[in-house]
Amino acid sequence: MTSELRAIWVYLAASPLLGLTATLVAYQAGYWLYRKSGHHPLVNPVLIAVVALVAMLKLTGTDYRTYFDGAQFVHFLLGPATVALAVPLYQQLRQLQRSLVAVLVAVTAGSLTAAASAVGIAWLLGASRETLLSLAPKSVTTPIAMGIAEQIGGLPSLTAVLVILTGMTGAMLATWTLNLLRIGDWRARGLAVGVAAHGIGTARAILVHPVAGAFAGLAMGLNGVATALLLPLLARWIFG
Repeated sequence: MTSELRAIWVYLAASPLLGLTATLVAYQAGYWLYRKSGHHPLVNPVLIAVVALVAMLKLTGTDYRTYFDGAQFVHFLLGPATVALAVPLYQQLRQLQRSLVAVLVAVTAGSLTAAASAVGIAWLLGASRETLLSLAPKSVTTPIAMGIAEQIGGLPSLTAVLVILTGMTGAMLATWTLNLLRIGDWRARGLAVGVAAHGIGTARAILVHPVAGAFAGLAMGLNGVATALLLPLLARWIFG
């Protein structure tokens, strides 16, 4: 019986549909738990899905490339999903226009702070040059961060992992951190989450409040532009 099940698994593992199905099922399971918890920030559906998928790949001995042959279809949707954030932005357009100068200043400061603090702490802990350069764009959405990392001499695969960890951590801790700092303005809360925790944090902000979600989406997009423009220049100046 065991050999028959193994033969079936080998057959299924060769199909791109395995990665796609496993990804969708893992996320749906995580989202179900998230809803059951009353949208508790620690019960993050992305974190649950990542843990479940890593466990599946480890237990079955499935190669990551084999898994990604199917999961790439979900990966492709990351671009359209990011563009779709224009909808809540449009819905809050008047508020955005009134706060444009403050938004631009805040996003630029947040972008520089996110990169400098991460690189500075890692440098103090003795991280290698490649690790520092991979860490610098960790607060930008994955496709942009990987492109920046490759351009400045980092490791895109390491950057992707760091970006996901940053987003999950930000989505889980942002509410408590902002409450602790007594920041009640939904615009400010959204900006902070969008700059610090990119798409995963923005998804959380949209669930919490529409204004926070709109400003988080704007911050995520502007942070991507600011980081793509500023970080290569700073990397050349600092690392030569």
